Amino acid sequence: MLTRGTQSAFARLSQVSNQLSRQLGTTTTSTTKLKLNTGAEIPAIGFGTWQDKDAQEDAVSEALKAGYRHIDTARIYGTEPAVGAAIKKSGIPRDQIFITTKLWNNSHDPADVEAAIDASLKDLGTDYLDLYLMHWPSPFARGDALFPRGDNGKPKKGESDYVETYKAMEKAFKNGKARAIGISNFSRSELERLLKETSVVPAAHQMELHPYLQQKSWVEFHKSKGIHITQYSP
Repeated sequence: MLTRGTQSAFARLSQVSNQLSRQLGTTTTSTTKLKLNTGAEIPAIGFGTWQDKDAQEDAVSEALKAGYRHIDTARIYGTEPAVGAAIKKSGIPRDQIFITTKLWNNSHDPADVEAAIDASLKDLGTDYLDLYLMHWPSPFARGDALFPRGDNGKPKKGESDYVETYKAMEKAFKNGKARAIGISNFSRSELERLLKETSVVPAAHQMELHPYLQQKSWVEFHKSKGIHITQYSP
């Protein structure tokens, strides 16, 4: 018997797949791929795993059956183990699935980044990520708490500079743990500074972008720098 969460996830998957089928004239998801500045290809349409943590293993399994080959997760979602289990159960070769996950704010200290990516790799059951993103440029205090708070109850900020965090991510790119690295939810000024002070141009920027928030000049800026935009909507 399916739980209410699983039913909700299946309903969402069915809705998305039906919409894609109408748009693409096919019963499966799009096979269109876009090229990153690393030379790797990223499937144009991905399956996100935010929310419904307990339903995600079944939801991702159904997504893979429907033809999705880009699965997006994040440390903060708590869905990496479910994603990994679904991929293993699918029997689809690892090199045919594009996995994106994200570094959470409590692991921004450069000394914590490698341990964070190792934890994600373990939960996902893989020895490399196709794309590793910095979820936000805003650090939280170091520690196990995902949303650390001070004595006053307010969020406890960290002291790490996002540029230094990204430089630690560059090491993961160079040692092969992440085949591409990028960012998420950055402003233009933050990205401009990152480009000036680091050596690896982000392969992708995941940001809110949809018909009601088109940000055309911001999109053109990314194109001029060779940065792929992964779009999400509310």
